[in-house]
Amino acid sequence: MKRIITSAFIAAIGIAAPAQAGELWRASGLEQPESALFDAANNRIIVSNIVGNPGDADGNGYLSVLSLDGKIVTQHWTDGMDAPKGMAISGGKLYVADITKVRVVDLASGKLVASIAVPNAVFLNDMTSDQSGKVYVTDMLADTVYRIDGDRPELFVRDALLASPNGVFADGDRLIVASWGKGIKADFGTAEPGGLLAVDLASKAVTPLAGAQRFADLDGVIAIGGTIYATAYMTGTLYRYRTGGTPEAVARFKPGSADIGTDGKSILYVPLMNEGEVAALKLD
Repeated sequence: MKRIITSAFIAAIGIAAPAQAGELWRASGLEQPESALFDAANNRIIVSNIVGNPGDADGNGYLSVLSLDGKIVTQHWTDGMDAPKGMAISGGKLYVADITKVRVVDLASGKLVASIAVPNAVFLNDMTSDQSGKVYVTDMLADTVYRIDGDRPELFVRDALLASPNGVFADGDRLIVASWGKGIKADFGTAEPGGLLAVDLASKAVTPLAGAQRFADLDGVIAIGGTIYATAYMTGTLYRYRTGGTPEAVARFKPGSADIGTDGKSILYVPLMNEGEVAALKLD
């Protein structure tokens, strides 16, 4: 979930120590950065800024562009959004989850070219694109993943097993989903924490990943090779998971680590929503 954590709440749960090993840089001056997406074709990082309540259609949200060394190239690259969150690139276009719509941005110019209304959507969150160019978006408050082919949204899978699906990442013939958990409370804690799941692209079968269930309220997720990385927003923890193992904490930030991105090789980009920063980490 994307929510401003108050200082009182942070004090109540304690502040985690910042990441030590592997941090390359931090970009500052952003406004509730929720997602950081690596744009390989243009050697840059695109960041979504919520600027307000994550569920309010207030027109305050925008996208920024960072250089690969963490400098802000363009603060307001794309305006006219409400509370932009996860993003995906397909066919020269950038797709952005924005509450109940998916915004479409021309990747070359940064111009907002379309808005796709997703019928029955409640709280669209993260996005990814598969090898065929189809785009997927989670609906965290509806246990649903939608698929968009061009400009046509459709229900892809709805399953209680998804347990408030937040992060999503296309990994070969499957989607990896990071679940926030069951029974979301007023403070966005949960009755039961989330975990990692896989959704088969062909059969749409949802399969919990062994050893990675009910361990944290998860936000962003990516995969590099056989390793999955996921953030736990409420504690600021970055986890690593490999098949046959259990999730390991590999970095700790203050609460607010959100939808991570990657260059697909050895670098992670971690938005720190409550700090107004994006941190780049070099993986071992």
